[in-house]
Amino acid sequence: MSDSETMPSAAAGTAPEEAVRAAALPREALEIASGYAFAGPALDLGALLWDGTCLPDAQIRVPLPMLNRHGLVAGATGTGKTKTLQLIAEQLSAQGVPVFLADIKGDVSGISAPGEPGTKVQERAREVGQEWTPGGCPAEFYALGGLGHGIPVRATVTAFGPVLLSKVLQLNRTQEQSLGLIFHYADQKGLELVDLKDLRAVVAFLTSDEGKQELKGIGGLSTATVGVILRSLTAFEAQGMSPFFGEPEFDTSELTRTAPDGRGVVSVLELPAVQEKPQLFSTFLMWLLADLFHDLPEVGDADKPKLVFFFDEAHLLFNDASKAFLDSITQTVRLIRSKGVGVFFVTQTPKDVPGDVLAQLGNRVQHALRAFTPDDQKALKATVKTFPDSPYDLEEVLTGLGTGEAVVTVLSEKGAPTPVAATRLRAPRSLMGPVEAGALDQAVRVSPLYGRYAQAVDRESAYERLTPVQAGGGAASGSQPSPPSPTSPPSSSAPPSGRGAPEAARSGGRSRSRPKEDASVVEQVVGSGLFKSLARSVGTQIGREITRSIFGTARKRR
Repeated sequence: MSDSETMPSAAAGTAPEEAVRAAALPREALEIASGYAFAGPALDLGALLWDGTCLPDAQIRVPLPMLNRHGLVAGATGTGKTKTLQLIAEQLSAQGVPVFLADIKGDVSGISAPGEPGTKVQERAREVGQEWTPGGCPAEFYALGGLGHGIPVRATVTAFGPVLLSKVLQLNRTQEQSLGLIFHYADQKGLELVDLKDLRAVVAFLTSDEGKQELKGIGGLSTATVGVILRSLTAFEAQGMSPFFGEPEFDTSELTRTAPDGRGVVSVLELPAVQEKPQLFSTFLMWLLADLFHDLPEVGDADKPKLVFFFDEAHLLFNDASKAFLDSITQTVRLIRSKGVGVFFVTQTPKDVPGDVLAQLGNRVQHALRAFTPDDQKALKATVKTFPDSPYDLEEVLTGLGTGEAVVTVLSEKGAPTPVAATRLRAPRSLMGPVEAGALDQAVRVSPLYGRYAQAVDRESAYERLTPVQAGGGAASGSQPSPPSPTSPPSSSAPPSGRGAPEAARSGGRSRSRPKEDASVVEQVVGSGLFKSLARSVGTQIGREITRSIFGTARKRR
């Protein structure tokens, strides 16, 4: 093969033989470019870089059907990872594929608005052979627990499950197993754990004399372990985290919607308000993914994904994770592909992702790495080893890439890895920055989902079922006694701290009576005929309907 041989540059969705022109490429570049000449629909990433030159006639692409084979977008801070997510997401949306994006820094909302033309954009488009026109995507904006501009995203404690909650509370393996026992009991008895006060009520009963008898056949709870769990819950609530648990619970099928014009909806989860709580938001992202896995049907190999899920700051998910947690991540990633969901982990280096998970990621976009310290150099060498053999000196290339450039390898239409390609990436067509706060608020309030999720509700659940009705109770609606001490049983009427709005507003005006004395939940429950009846039952219909996934998440069957 000589240096004068030519290579067709195929537009997305066209066969190579139908390409409108051919270009003379160096032999090595031609061999690389030929690996990206796909016949079917594909996303355009950019143009090949070879020997310091950008070759716009050698387009680097990824087949649309392979986007459910998962991927990794990695690179040092400031190398352009967010713009890469934006570039991929807007093309997926145009192809009718819904996308989920976690907005850590608050700068992804611009995907909903047309980009602004400028000298840098036009220059990049010319370099990579891109016909750039501005364009935004249909988008929905969400916020965890309503902390932010977006539509509130909440989960019930029952649905969140013991494995994920243990990660949030930073429990060890023994404590995680004890929490799992508590959830198991609540599931069997039909005690719905909607918010954290429900969990406290069940824990309090199971540590009472009568409650201990309930666990005789399946194990018990040590006082020390229960104390740790309750203290962790108290600390969690003290940080204002209670609003994330409650109802209405977010239906993750909302993430798979398409717009009336057929484009995929881009769901943007706003996280700046909780970016100082990495354990929380990273685990909540995993709950969204696990819940999708739990509910979606098998589809096998589809023409295009049902959803592509970008998991930003992925290293936070794996930090200090238990073996059960890591095993569940690995299994979820391995199996969710057959349900039509592609997962892209976004982090700084491949070593941030455990090997068993990394092995499932077929598509790679690696931005520049720094090698300023011995640890950096070690990470660089480890990253190079994760790529297929190539004619590039990858250590040199990866440290010399500019912003908006990356080393790419994807899966071909036949499922085989493509040649490693240094790539100058295209410019996103949408706004590369946040939209104005006023426009964002307006977009949220006109959404058809706003009325469904905006207002928190507090219906009867485990707390109410375990707390006896006090005859002649006289507390005013919305009264909030002081939260319990972390070392003593919680008061039955004490809601979790951080609930914010008055109870009457959250529960349609329903008021709660307060006990005449600050008796503990344990003391009240032991004398409760209502709970004695519950304890003797073998499980209610609600309990039988609860099923748990491999990740321990649960939902009642819809």
